[in-house]
Amino acid sequence: MNHFKSIIALTSMLTVSAAGASADTMHIFWKDLRPATQAVAEDVGLPMIAAKLPDHGQTLSLILQDKSIQLAGYALPVDRNGDLVYQFLLVPWTGACSHMPTPPPNQIVLVTPAHPYKMSQTYQPVAVTGTLDPDMEKSQLFILDGVSVIQSGYTVRKAEVVGVDTVPDTVTLPVNSPWSFLNKKKK
Repeated sequence: MNHFKSIIALTSMLTVSAAGASADTMHIFWKDLRPATQAVAEDVGLPMIAAKLPDHGQTLSLILQDKSIQLAGYALPVDRNGDLVYQFLLVPWTGACSHMPTPPPNQIVLVTPAHPYKMSQTYQPVAVTGTLDPDMEKSQLFILDGVSVIQSGYTVRKAEVVGVDTVPDTVTLPVNSPWSFLNKKKK
């Protein structure tokens, strides 16, 4: 009987620990990845404006370093085999990096999932949970018109990735954009 009580007590402790870990996860938005000096980009609602600032959006926010975060965005595969993605860039709008402006480095997160993520489409909306690391990285993308090297300002390794219906703080592209159809919801 004591053995049974010990198992129940251990199970209860593990459940409480797991709940505590998820309570420590901060749900952040794209604006949180920009330092306060880039508030002008927030004022106009376009994170791509940060690329025009003197530091070209390479100034990173260190406030979230080593914190457990959750961020929603659009996945752009870097390393994939069929529909399994081993590494991707998380970007704030659909079409980023391919025929649309590339976001500044402090608006791109290089994500390595804990397990390969099955992705049905490019720019699939996802939420990423893991430890945020400010770290300038260069990734090589193979896109429609050739190879492109993209610099990201943050990494999340061993990330948990889940599909989402919407990205709360997504940037809506102009109507005349060739990629505007990517922002339309499926019926």
